Amino acid sequence: MVLERFEAKAGWPVLRDEWASRFSPRDLELLDAAVEFAVRWHAEQVRPAGEPYVEHLLEVVRVLVEALGVVDVDVLRAAVLHDVVEDTACSPETVRIGFGDRVAELVEWVTKPEPAEGLSPAEAREAYLSRLQSAPTDALVVKLADRLSNVQRLDTHPRPDKRGSYYRETARTIVPLAQDHPWFGRWYATWLETFAHLADGAPHG
Repeated sequence: MVLERFEAKAGWPVLRDEWASRFSPRDLELLDAAVEFAVRWHAEQVRPAGEPYVEHLLEVVRVLVEALGVVDVDVLRAAVLHDVVEDTACSPETVRIGFGDRVAELVEWVTKPEPAEGLSPAEAREAYLSRLQSAPTDALVVKLADRLSNVQRLDTHPRPDKRGSYYRETARTIVPLAQDHPWFGRWYATWLETFAHLADGAPHG
């Protein structure tokens, strides 16, 4: 099976036009505000392979809308905003004031906290990933779509060591979380096969 990939290079205006029949004008305006907010906070940030950060955010939304059929605007706004607290100076309270309690709570679930006293960054990351096992469904689908965007083109990551470690972490912690969600379960099963050459850190080919 060929791995399905999701792109958002064309940007939000194109996606907005494509989805105009799926959402009310009011919901589109709410999504406009979330995208504008995310673009402002992420500013000139880029992904490891060099693409603008907003592409990642919109890929996550595209997975939810086109693969899962999500039309819950709070979930989609949380997807757009899922990295603003973790990767910028934006505070959780700023998200809450701008987008409400539910969106802020979903963003909080998928935000890696600062390491607690006595924990190394690696231990804090493991604690965060373990906590996802008790995440509400709406938060979990955002996380599964987020990781999908991050790993769907894993061979393009500029650090070979990171490719292998990220593959193994995803297989160990994220793939099990996908099993209760049939579409994600199928996608990640195909992904595991597609990138199996990274399991032991060996180069492709």
